[in-house]
Amino acid sequence: MEAKQWTVQIHITEEGDATFARAVLTTRDGTRLTGTGRAHRNPSDEPVPEIGDELAAARALTDLANRLFTAASQDIAQFTGPTSW
Repeated sequence: MEAKQWTVQIHITEEGDATFARAVLTTRDGTRLTGTGRAHRNPSDEPVPEIGDELAAARALTDLANRLFTAASQDIAQFTGPTSW
């Protein structure tokens, strides 16, 4: 069995009340896909400041997953033709 490892790094930045996240997937051959996410700080989040980080990161990972599905669909279409899903 061949083991493979892909790495995902999440970069988080804040500007005022906005939190931005970028999730970067790097495959073994160096291919990179990037997803982005954003969250806006609600004043009631003050006791738990990680909420913005968590939301922005989750949205970036969701965007990354959608981009990965798109890449896989395009790869499949190269061999089988377009699908109608």
